Amino acid sequence: MSLVNRPGKSDIEARDSVLSLLSDDEATRVRADAGEAGLADGDEYIDLAAPDNGVRRVHGSMQRTTGKVLPRRAVSAQTWAKIAARFGTRFAPKER
Repeated sequence: MSLVNRPGKSDIEARDSVLSLLSDDEATRVRADAGEAGLADGDEYIDLAAPDNGVRRVHGSMQRTTGKVLPRRAVSAQTWAKIAARFGTRFAPKER
């Protein structure tokens, strides 16, 4: 394995800071679905490698977002509210 592809300590800590907000069932589900986000236009997600960038929303050409992401639909409304409160929503404008 190349060192470039190996997650660094800060990447792991960032991901763990998000996963710590999930219930045990949600965390198990998210780990099982890793790598297959299948995001569509308008979906909200958080990048597990950079959670401090806040909640994001897919817009058109970004539908092929890659990397380790947690889509909103993967967790309960209560968990998503915790994630949004902890990391912010500056890249996910509210629906009008």
